[in-house]
Amino acid sequence: MNDKIPNMDYDADEVIDSFKSKFKWPDKDDVEVVVKPKNLPKKILLSLLTTVIVGAGAYYMMIPALNFKSTDFYTFIFLLIAVFVGSFFLFIGGNKRAESSAYFKKKSVVPIVLVVVILAVMLVGWLVGCTFFRAKDYSNLVTVQESDFSEDFSDIKYDQVPRLDATTSKVLADQQLGSLSEYKSQYVVSSESTQINYQGHPARVAYLEYADVFKWFNNTKNGLPAYMLIDLVSQKVTAVNCIDKFGEGIKYSPTELFNEKLIRHLRFQYPTAIMDTPNFEIDDEGHPYWITPVLDKTIGLFGGTDVKGAIITDALNGESTYLDIDAVRNDKTYNWIDVVYSESLLIQQYNYHGKLSQGFWNSIIFQNDVNVASQGRGNIAMDDDVWVYTGVTSSESDASNFGFIFCNQRTKELRYYKNGGAIESSAQQSAEDAVQNYGYRAIFPILLDIEEQPTYFMSLYGDSYTVKGYALVNLDDKTVVGTGLLDVEKSDAGALNAAVENYIAALKAKNIVDASADADDYKVDSDEDTIIDENGEDAAKLNTVSGEITDIMTSVNDGNTVYYLQINGKYYYIAVTDCMDVLLMKKGDTVTVTFDKDSDTFVQAKSIKK
Repeated sequence: MNDKIPNMDYDADEVIDSFKSKFKWPDKDDVEVVVKPKNLPKKILLSLLTTVIVGAGAYYMMIPALNFKSTDFYTFIFLLIAVFVGSFFLFIGGNKRAESSAYFKKKSVVPIVLVVVILAVMLVGWLVGCTFFRAKDYSNLVTVQESDFSEDFSDIKYDQVPRLDATTSKVLADQQLGSLSEYKSQYVVSSESTQINYQGHPARVAYLEYADVFKWFNNTKNGLPAYMLIDLVSQKVTAVNCIDKFGEGIKYSPTELFNEKLIRHLRFQYPTAIMDTPNFEIDDEGHPYWITPVLDKTIGLFGGTDVKGAIITDALNGESTYLDIDAVRNDKTYNWIDVVYSESLLIQQYNYHGKLSQGFWNSIIFQNDVNVASQGRGNIAMDDDVWVYTGVTSSESDASNFGFIFCNQRTKELRYYKNGGAIESSAQQSAEDAVQNYGYRAIFPILLDIEEQPTYFMSLYGDSYTVKGYALVNLDDKTVVGTGLLDVEKSDAGALNAAVENYIAALKAKNIVDASADADDYKVDSDEDTIIDENGEDAAKLNTVSGEITDIMTSVNDGNTVYYLQINGKYYYIAVTDCMDVLLMKKGDTVTVTFDKDSDTFVQAKSIKK
């Protein structure tokens, strides 16, 4: 018999608790029943089918580029994942049964991990391409060539530069479209227009849009019948009828719906292309095309946006051709293309160059030689291309420019000129102050060379947006101003000549040029047969009609009151701002109307006199 006493050095409570734990029934919160749903393959298939259907609809509406460098692509992927996860949850009954919900939670780890991986890729791609790490690469997106102003601008004639900007062109196009009964009320002029060189002449082209969805239903079968061509020198607006000229209307445009909507039509043809906003252009025969820049991200995954090519789409039949950017620049067959690089992209690339050339921290702290493009921009034709013009100022102040740049919208050639002076808005104000008693406003200025002096050239316009005169303002000294007004000189050439004569006289008065400077070197030939009426129109080319007013109606268009006078069965309309005398006219008065283009019902009048 073992007389040894067992070790009693233990706690009785611990022994009891240990024994009880072996037979303890678990709490409800400690149980997770994971039950595989019935017919799981079928439910996965249904989830996939739902994702495909919803994804197809989303793709049709979103039309994202299927490209890893496009943020829209990742948004689309996240949407597909969310649709699959949501439909799978519903099909297995996760919203009704706890065991199905538990199964869903267990399996949802995979899509969560996938989303996290995609977000990580996006983050790394952004970090690799952010300006903090890649400042030098951003500054080299564009090559800036310093150039000589007098040499480059010696052949540009100030009487052939654009007299209209995008805003005034739009107003004149609206007025012309409103006078054409076959288009009236069915279409409106697009707010987007493109400045081009048409047969060696500066012009703007604008496409039409359906006035509303009902007008689209009524007219989409034949497409848009015409486009607007605005001559920026003569200010003549023409509605080019594509059906008469080419046998069919414009079937593909941004104003269409469904498959004929331009960007959707292009996406189906080029699913991976990252596309910029399409530009409406015409070739030398007037055939309408869409020019769509194709972009590339050259720094990291999302940075360093640049153009790598362009899609040329026939606006009538939708046939498209892709051109590499070198072909756009060098193939003479496509010299009629004027806009491949958008104004905003060119200005953005120059600002990268101006701010980041000496590194990221210099752009933030020291700011040595940091400069940016000034506010506002204009366009001018040079070397048979369209160039974007804007001033260059410091990053801290825009009181004056210390230079300016010209950017070619087809080739991306960028020229910098070290001619500093008044900022554009300041020059506009100087021109408007010179004619403040008339209340005229100045369009965005264009730089020209007069007596080797960089000179801002501006058209002056009134409430009706028709050109009323011209102004020249010295870049270096904005107090040197010369103006010429149409209602004083009675001809367009006379107004131009008066502006340059007054400007050179002001230069001489300030001793900026010597006495040998001669305004006759810049004057244009006056056409004695061209007499400008009170609205700035060539009276010799206008038609006239006289008769008794049988009816008077009014409307308000864009804030302007318009009078419609019925004479000989037709309504002749004119804005009060263009003819104050119309306020005093009444039924029974006999008046004489001058007009440019006749119409069946409504005719836009240039002047109306008793």
